[in-house]
Amino acid sequence: MKNVYMDYSATTPVKKEVLDAMLPYFSEHFGNPSSLYSIAQESKEALEKARGQVASLIGAKANEVFFTAGGSEADNWALEGVADALKDKGNHIITTKIEHHAILHTAEYLEKHGIDVTYLDVDAEGRVNPVDVEKAITDKTVLISIMMVNNEVGTIEPIKEIAEIAHNHGILLHTDAVQALGNVPIDVDNMGIDLMSMSGHKIYGPKGVGALYIRKGTKISNFIHGGAQEMKKRAGTENLAGIVGFGKAAELAKENLESHINRVSELRDYFISEVTSKIPDTIVNGSMEHRHPGNANISFEYIEGESMLILLDMNGISVSTGSACSSKSLTPSHVLSAMGIPVERIHGTLRFTIGDPTTKEDIDYVIEKLVEIVQKLRELSPVSREKGWE
Repeated sequence: MKNVYMDYSATTPVKKEVLDAMLPYFSEHFGNPSSLYSIAQESKEALEKARGQVASLIGAKANEVFFTAGGSEADNWALEGVADALKDKGNHIITTKIEHHAILHTAEYLEKHGIDVTYLDVDAEGRVNPVDVEKAITDKTVLISIMMVNNEVGTIEPIKEIAEIAHNHGILLHTDAVQALGNVPIDVDNMGIDLMSMSGHKIYGPKGVGALYIRKGTKISNFIHGGAQEMKKRAGTENLAGIVGFGKAAELAKENLESHINRVSELRDYFISEVTSKIPDTIVNGSMEHRHPGNANISFEYIEGESMLILLDMNGISVSTGSACSSKSLTPSHVLSAMGIPVERIHGTLRFTIGDPTTKEDIDYVIEKLVEIVQKLRELSPVSREKGWE
């Protein structure tokens, strides 16, 4: 049986070059970067090199990158830190209904502590209208937080236009770029981004490490209190090996960005074309014009996504029914619900994401098995029989 992984938006394998860069920092160069002796200074140099590598990928200055334990921590820090630092200015935050739960649950937490939050609607493709963003602004708005690329349907949001609106009103713009990093070009200065969340394990780096980009001069409270690490903004001895790996992964992502986008998007388009032509009553969700290069979010009418996922797994194929962070939940996807997709269609939806290791042979194998599985499940489905599907 062939094994095919098609869930690269959930996580990615660590590339060999990344692992090779990390290994010395577990036992050979193990010094604490905060100490003064020479062994520690070797660690400090490695830490700052990685900071520069991540900064280079996004067009930032090295001293604007602050390492965290991952994208979720960065999201929490951005919202809570700005809300606290600017509480004398206002108590209103604008976000969307399709954000990652790291944003939505943080926003819900802040609502319990006196912050007003506006959750914007999106269109049928999952895109936010900048006009709606401007309409939601009040004299108490201190932050607008809108993701760059949606983790479920892959839709790319108009961040640059939204940032211009935010700045015209003297408001900070944060974006969760966890799915965007290494998959779309990012230039924080050109795009007008003030704060941006990132994660290492989405770009073939290690898990448990991420970063928050904070534009120089941005007011934000510290998130973790203790020592003076991360330029006195985020306490705790740094995850040195993880950070080195994140830096190397960022370096590779920058070098390979154009070829990665071209190759992965070509495979994605082939996959979507084959699936929609060989399997009737399939619908691609999200924008095709503004889309993550590897994302194919597809609804299969009349059957359940969970059943498809289990049968695909039995054939060695790994996919997702939506956001990996909420895969244990039986509630319909909040993203697809916000896009106005009916519940019965949501339950028949799978997310396929293609990555660097994916081959055309992998795609053909998945299509072959998917055709068999969908036909089998539809033959058993009373709904498909009612619809006259054969």
